[in-house]
Amino acid sequence: MATTVRVGGHNDLTDVAGVAVGHHQRTGRGWLTGTTVVVPPPGTTGGVDVRGGGPATRDTDALAPTTMVSQVDAVCFTGGSAYGLDVAGGVMAWLEERGRGFPVGDAAGQVVPIVPTAAVFDLGVGGRFANRPDASFGHRAAAAARDRRVRQGTVGAGTGTRGGSLKGGVGSASAVTADGVTIGALVVVNAAGSVLDDRTGELWGARLGLGDEFASLQTPTRAEVAAFAAAPAGSTTAVPFNTTLAVIATDVSLTKPECVRLAGAGHDGLARAISPVHGYTDGDVVIALATGGAELGGHLDHGHLRPAGMRFALLGGLFAVAADVVSRAIVHAVLHATSAGPLTSYTDRFPSAHGSTR
Repeated sequence: MATTVRVGGHNDLTDVAGVAVGHHQRTGRGWLTGTTVVVPPPGTTGGVDVRGGGPATRDTDALAPTTMVSQVDAVCFTGGSAYGLDVAGGVMAWLEERGRGFPVGDAAGQVVPIVPTAAVFDLGVGGRFANRPDASFGHRAAAAARDRRVRQGTVGAGTGTRGGSLKGGVGSASAVTADGVTIGALVVVNAAGSVLDDRTGELWGARLGLGDEFASLQTPTRAEVAAFAAAPAGSTTAVPFNTTLAVIATDVSLTKPECVRLAGAGHDGLARAISPVHGYTDGDVVIALATGGAELGGHLDHGHLRPAGMRFALLGGLFAVAADVVSRAIVHAVLHATSAGPLTSYTDRFPSAHGSTR
């Protein structure tokens, strides 16, 4: 089975070769929302697992194992609830301009880009209800996509989000396994559930850090924990509609059903770092991408294992690592978030816990 040996060079989604991430957001003058786009390399296979009771999605059904299309051209996460799904049109336009998409005609450029999209509920949280992302946000976020280190925190789709009663945001993490496989995740935290242990102020997911990833974090002081506990419930926002979105990418070749299972493992990562999760008013969605850069375990000698048994064992290890990467990405989202509107960040609420994180 795959064993994690280290974080990737960036410790984010772009450690998976060929994957690019872009953000666009608006803040101030009644705005606090944004969009994040992930552009994988051509030929990337995708799968999805939707578990929240109130999802706002577009084109995620195309990723079901029984449907025709298997390749994904981009993944889009956005604020604006169901209104924000308009951003997908802008991402599709950007892809069409580059001739990328599912071919539907004889002429060059006759394509339909496949852009699974999911939205978080941030309507009226720190901004005006009517101010939400549109197609221009999608086009700008896609145009901004780069394979450099991912900007995290109060940015893109995480601009107006929450993590329980704290500020949420965008977070990312990666792992490289003993099999030589790279796995990355990007998460947009907008959870109704708590990201921390109310008794200690410690983040649930931080216990899963690799090496010294979260070594600089300290247990918050008793005074800070008491002050947090004394804050009136819902004092930051009373909106009950929340969603955490995640995209997992790996550089190996997976089938579409295997991508669906990888996405399912991502929900284990959500559950380890957010409590409770998958509520009736949540729209929790995980999308998995396999870029196909290498065969799973193709360079390893597995001795007595038959080909099928070898693959099953390696897949099980891959899924386990992916769950932890999602949990770690949630921690990075919370630690990188900055206070915005009515939402106070973890580092402002618990300044004694603050330390530099990779």
